[in-house]
Amino acid sequence: MNELPFVPGLELAASFYRDAVRPILGPGVRHSAALIGSGSEVLGLDDEMSRDHHWGPRVMLFLEPVELDSKWPDLSSRLAEQLPRSHRGYSTNFTPPDPLDNGTQQMQHSEHGPINHRVEAYSIAGFFTRYLAIDPEAELDTADWLSLPQHKLRAVTAGAVFHDDLGLDVMRTRLSWYPHDVWLYLLACGWRRIAQEEHLMGRAGLTGDEIGSALIGSRLVRDIMRLAFLMEKRYAPYPKWFGTAFRSLTSAKALQVPLEEALRARSWGGREKALCKGYRVLAEMHNALGITAALSEDPTRFHHRPFNVIHGDRFTEAILERIVDPSVKKLHARRIGSIDLFSDNTDLLDNPRLRPGLAALFD
Repeated sequence: MNELPFVPGLELAASFYRDAVRPILGPGVRHSAALIGSGSEVLGLDDEMSRDHHWGPRVMLFLEPVELDSKWPDLSSRLAEQLPRSHRGYSTNFTPPDPLDNGTQQMQHSEHGPINHRVEAYSIAGFFTRYLAIDPEAELDTADWLSLPQHKLRAVTAGAVFHDDLGLDVMRTRLSWYPHDVWLYLLACGWRRIAQEEHLMGRAGLTGDEIGSALIGSRLVRDIMRLAFLMEKRYAPYPKWFGTAFRSLTSAKALQVPLEEALRARSWGGREKALCKGYRVLAEMHNALGITAALSEDPTRFHHRPFNVIHGDRFTEAILERIVDPSVKKLHARRIGSIDLFSDNTDLLDNPRLRPGLAALFD
């Protein structure tokens, strides 16, 4: 397998659907076909190493709920019997899900018998209920938006739709970005996180605690990056691809060097200088958005202490004043932001069954 030329997974899925799957479905099956949700290839970030698990010729079919029950068993059997055994050199047969490795499947060449394919079928409502724990037919409220992890929103709005009889892209468009006032609230809370810790980095360093200072500095770097994603209206992916996706942002050209300097700094003073460069870029970006009156872009002293900060709460308060949606305004005193801002626990972020309970935080 590793001797085969690498093909980006989205490209592989598109040609697999077009050349192998759709001819077997025939003209009488109304469906949508896509590759969305989990998988590095969905984000367009897969590489040669990605081929070792859950990667290969695969596609997701979306059927009407009634036809999912009535037609899919026969369609799945036909695919198992009629699919080619390889596509562009890659096996279309997969191992069974490994119960000891989170259900991981790998390509496994097979010469005989039915193909254990990875053409998976869902209803549109069933997929979004399972993946995000939302009702696709219902309007999302503020609590829904704030309890949906960004990496999952990115995953369902990234990827590609290859065919769409059923309106899959309508749902993807609905989820493409936050409502305006929810976005403003998240920006305000992002600045609030900076305000909470920007002065602590230098204070820890001044006591001789450079490890503690570096840890706080790295948290501030992440908060700057998160705000950059929000300002450019791009959902941030999960940690493995966070830095890679950040490099694709327009603002990365100005932010990359100072953030790297902040992470490499050996003393709190050097760390502060680098972070202040990043704060200034963020402030310029904020003013360019035009969502508030222009605010000073220059870091200044933190009261009478020898630390330079951007005073992030200035931005928080100015942004909150522009929110008019009552369901968002009521959160002004609860500036915790979305689930991504107040938790980085993987189990909490990845388990959709926990989302309805988390939504109660915003009631």
